[in-house]
Amino acid sequence: MRFLSARRAAALAIATVMLVAPAAEPSAQRMPAPAAVAEDPASLVDITRATIVTPANLSLPERTAVRVLVEEVARRTTVRMPVAAQWPAASVPAIAVGPLATASTWAGAGLRGAASAATPGREGYRVALNPSGRSAPTVLVLGADTRGMLFGVGRLLRELRLERRSVRIPPGFDVVSTPQVALRGHQLGYRPKTNAYDAWDVPMWEQYIRDLAIFGTNAIELIPPRSDDDADSPHFPLPQIDMMVEMSRLANEYSQDVWIWYPALDKDYGDPKQVEFALKEWADIFSKLPRVDAVFVPGGDPGHTQPKYLMALLEKQTASLRKFHPKAEMWLSPQGFTSEWMDEFNAILATEPAWLTGLVFGPQVRDSAPVLRARTPKRYRIRHYPDITHSLRSQYPVQDWDVAHALTSNREQINPRPVDEAIIFRSLLPYVSDFITYSEGANDDVNKFVWSGLGWDPKVDVVQILREYSRYFIGPRYTDSFAQGLLALERNWRGRLATNDGVYETLEHFQAMEKEAAPRDLLNWRFQQGLYRAYYDAYVRSRLLYETAIEDRALDRLRNARPGESLDAMADARRILDEAEQKPSPEWRLRVYTLAEALFQSIRQQLSVSRYRAIAVGRGATLDSLEMPLNDRGWLLARFDEAKALGTEEERMSALGRIVKWTDPGPGGYYDDLGNPAQQPHLIRGLPFEEDPQRFKSTLTGFGYGANWRLSWMTHAESFWDTPLQMRYTSLDPLAQYRIRIVYAGDNFSMNTLIRLVANGKYEVHPPTRKPSPIAPLEFDVPVEATRGGELTLTFSAPPGMGSAGRGNQIAEVWLLRK
Repeated sequence: MRFLSARRAAALAIATVMLVAPAAEPSAQRMPAPAAVAEDPASLVDITRATIVTPANLSLPERTAVRVLVEEVARRTTVRMPVAAQWPAASVPAIAVGPLATASTWAGAGLRGAASAATPGREGYRVALNPSGRSAPTVLVLGADTRGMLFGVGRLLRELRLERRSVRIPPGFDVVSTPQVALRGHQLGYRPKTNAYDAWDVPMWEQYIRDLAIFGTNAIELIPPRSDDDADSPHFPLPQIDMMVEMSRLANEYSQDVWIWYPALDKDYGDPKQVEFALKEWADIFSKLPRVDAVFVPGGDPGHTQPKYLMALLEKQTASLRKFHPKAEMWLSPQGFTSEWMDEFNAILATEPAWLTGLVFGPQVRDSAPVLRARTPKRYRIRHYPDITHSLRSQYPVQDWDVAHALTSNREQINPRPVDEAIIFRSLLPYVSDFITYSEGANDDVNKFVWSGLGWDPKVDVVQILREYSRYFIGPRYTDSFAQGLLALERNWRGRLATNDGVYETLEHFQAMEKEAAPRDLLNWRFQQGLYRAYYDAYVRSRLLYETAIEDRALDRLRNARPGESLDAMADARRILDEAEQKPSPEWRLRVYTLAEALFQSIRQQLSVSRYRAIAVGRGATLDSLEMPLNDRGWLLARFDEAKALGTEEERMSALGRIVKWTDPGPGGYYDDLGNPAQQPHLIRGLPFEEDPQRFKSTLTGFGYGANWRLSWMTHAESFWDTPLQMRYTSLDPLAQYRIRIVYAGDNFSMNTLIRLVANGKYEVHPPTRKPSPIAPLEFDVPVEATRGGELTLTFSAPPGMGSAGRGNQIAEVWLLRK
């Protein structure tokens, strides 16, 4: 994408080179520089001087496919290949690009000697280096249809070794390929909420739509001017409707289906006047767009309309839509519906309304994909709307994320998750094959291409997708090293950060690439994103280790306090905790800030509210959360203030004892930190992520936040909707009496958020109870009948039938205390 002025680019390049390889942390384990791909350059076939041969009469999308080939080769090599309808001399390499069906009429010279091959299906292609009898090499790019031409060009570009003044192809390359998933798309929402998209101009959007098409994408999803968002952005280069028109036009040129994500936002669609207003508002949008293939209306998030009114509205909207786009389809999702509304919706769906094309399985749909498929009449397709952009409080959150990552990276960090995305894609493929992903910015770029690659071939090795991504976008010499770097970034988020030494190895890996990078590589926004994450994660880990050690020292001082020393001990502990203001790893920290500036200049990625006018910290402004406290300093200082206000030394010493023994359950007791997978021995977790990525039948780690909360309150175990959360104890003393202490935490403290606790399926420990706010532990006696057998199962459950995101059954800490 083009963004930088020459002066600004030069300045950033100098700054980048100056900071290429800051010193590693003393404790970091060195990782060798990435090895080069074992490919013999001498074996590659040189087609640098090739002429592109096409039929004389091509449609606009077919001409676009040829233009893509010319421009993308030139962008990477400075070689601009000529285009002709006639074959060049036999000594000149040729690339024949056009429809397979008419190839004999325009590509005869290149077809001679071509081996017979299977015929590609819809949107498919054949790309082959053909020994045609000509003295120079001939490459065939033959599309089964118009889209197949573009996708064939994309496959060729991904296979070419494109370097300065050099275009080469592997010998013997010959492939026939057809996509396996019919709909393969991504939401591209030009709106203020995104972390970059709102600043993109028309050429930038064209480049991104082109990039996606090169990897087999065949649809984009737009968002109308009125949604659950601000009316304007300080970054908009055009009004929303004008950009929407331009993106629809571009999609048509690139043979992309155009979808509109169109929320029904008004309060009362049972009011005929409100329906009339909506019909006119939507029709105005439909009339202005050159291409619309489908409209998707979410039932919630945002919007909240009872199914009978929503379905009646959409029947009218479908008729209106088809006045302007006769073949356009209407889709909807039951997002946010309660169980009562789901029953009402399914009853209407059973009548099989003819105006409806299909359903969408997205965030906040309370039925799992298999259940939704089973309850939906077979005539309706189901499209997946997977959230690939958010890391927490989302449809597919990062599993067992460390709280340090959650506090700093928050929801919209640069988030390559290739292995997880492949698990999600493949596990739901039998129920929801079609997809358009849910995206709110450029942070999920890698995930988009993983989904497009899997949509083309669900069996493809994810590493192969990453290698093609790296070779095409970064450069041939990064084919393996950058691909492995993306996998390493995903591993950075696995398990406990304090013990994940691989985080520093990942940084070493990226620093090795950074040190050898050319200036144009350092200005490549995808390269910058990888570097940003590598430095960011390493800096966060260094802070975590540093601040954890500080807290341990402070607690030791409290633990060793003698009677009469309570005030001195708290003062000393406070001074120790204040050492967290002295940041470790300043070189890494500086590099994070430098790369954030580079990303704003290259793709307008808004990594800070104050510096780059991002909309919010949780909306991609990860620079603003980089310094979030990573120990219990805030909670401890609040406890010190409470203890100092006590009247006697004995009371103060008792308060200090409660602080340092917070997790101690006493003799015969048990403690679980349910947000920490390493400290939840009694939690029944359910199925592994690989078997239940939706977490419909399993628990997961969730996150909340309060300025003076303990870290153990900022993480919790939770279950969705009607799925209970359970804990299991064995080997209890059947003669003992037990008491349970619970911290209910999370991100949902609404009036309707109630939790009920039952022992062994029949003894109520407490009735549906609202979570305390502010957070405070609750204690209850466990009925003695429940533990007489020496075993205890605790079942936490939210009110049945809830809608929205299904969150609320969230438990942070549990003590089983022996009385």
